Amino acid sequence: MLESIIRNILPFSWAFLISVFAIPSIVQVAHKKRLLDEPNDRTIHELLTPRLGGLAIFAGFISALTIFGKIDYGIQHMLAGSVVIFFIGLKDDIVSVSAVKKFAVQILATGVVMFMADIRITSLQGIFGIYLLDPGISYILTFIVIIGLTNAINLIDGLDGLAGSIVSVCCLSFGIYFITADDKYVLAYSYVAFSLLGSILGFLRYNIHKAKIFMGDTGSLVCGFIISVMAIKFIETKMIDNTPTVAMAILFIPILDTARVFILRVLAGKSPFTPDKTHVHHKLIEMGFSQLSTVFVLIFINILAIGLVLLFNYLSLSMQLILLFSYALLFSIIIEISTGIKKISSTGNAKINI
Repeated sequence: MLESIIRNILPFSWAFLISVFAIPSIVQVAHKKRLLDEPNDRTIHELLTPRLGGLAIFAGFISALTIFGKIDYGIQHMLAGSVVIFFIGLKDDIVSVSAVKKFAVQILATGVVMFMADIRITSLQGIFGIYLLDPGISYILTFIVIIGLTNAINLIDGLDGLAGSIVSVCCLSFGIYFITADDKYVLAYSYVAFSLLGSILGFLRYNIHKAKIFMGDTGSLVCGFIISVMAIKFIETKMIDNTPTVAMAILFIPILDTARVFILRVLAGKSPFTPDKTHVHHKLIEMGFSQLSTVFVLIFINILAIGLVLLFNYLSLSMQLILLFSYALLFSIIIEISTGIKKISSTGNAKINI
């Protein structure tokens, strides 16, 4: 294990240095060429900000992984899919790309890892009594997981440092499990996790409030895609008895936020894909939290979810899933009640002032 840790320090350090030194030049070019994200009624930032941080993230990640990692065991197919998603994300950050085109590219990338690398969820390992999945169901579930997580990371990228911090938690969590594996097929993915972690931490140096640069679709879609592949690989390793619920806990905030906003939009009679300000980070800002404290609160909530699953690992997978659902529901209810009280209080104060 010590040897594996030492070997992962190299790609982590390389990715970090590439990212941290590349970003100032990218910021300079973005301002010169006016490749900036303009504030609007759905965004929280108030200044014109470059959105090409994904360039540095991807450069650090792919260079570190190809130099120090093992490009085998499906990793080459993951990289191929990442490259495809990187270019559609880059185009969208420079000139807008329709959602249909982005979705089509995501389908292509997902197909590469599913059919060519055979990276898919083959079993629910006893959740609600379900074990081995029919191949058709396996492909459908894998497709939903990869597409869903790819876009979930994109959706939480609405606050300085939030997406990068959540991605860091995911990479570190999966990386720790991968690095302790005896299986070389699993151990190879530790290089994926720590290469991405290094490049993200280098990026966060400039993305914490007040951000000098955003990761943009280039970064969020690529990170989401890579994390989805790592999550599936982790589930399929069966390293521990509850890999499905641990994976869901590691990805708690992205899953919670995406599911929550989709449900709220449908209940409001709107399309689930209609942009709005109902994300959990928007709600915490409404409650009076600063951007930085909001990021810390959501990281804490995510880590607590991981702790809950590990603490109650003696429960069945079905009970652990119910526990996670209850935790998510409780958090959502607290947010809704708190923001509701805040609005009533603000309205009351406004009437008194009048």
